[in-house]
Amino acid sequence: QVQLVESGGGLVQAGASLRLSCAHSGSRYSINAMAWYRQTPGKSRELVATIANSGNTDYADSVKDRFTVSRDNAKSTMYLQMNSLKPEDTAVYYCNAGRFSESGTYHPWDWGQGTQVTVSS
Repeated sequence: QVQLVESGGGLVQAGASLRLSCAHSGSRYSINAMAWYRQTPGKSRELVATIANSGNTDYADSVKDRFTVSRDNAKSTMYLQMNSLKPEDTAVYYCNAGRFSESGTYHPWDWGQGTQVTVSS
């Protein structure tokens, strides 16, 4: 099992930037990627960004060109750099360790506890 701890959330104004961190430890043989999700009350969890062990990244259309996912394997940490934040980015952000299937579908497995991001207008 992989343990995940997010940090870096907070309250910012629209247009500001934040960087979320996800420190991870432990291992699971089949994991080949990590991801960031977000969730607002009453809605299902939304996939925001993925980063494969190969370094390939992918983003939801709503955050493309504003968010950047990266990993520092030496520090066992994944990051989400969020620029030009909008009020609609307000959510609890979760990091995840999972696996891309052969068809390219991401399957989430282990979750962090989440960090709140609030963007005021």
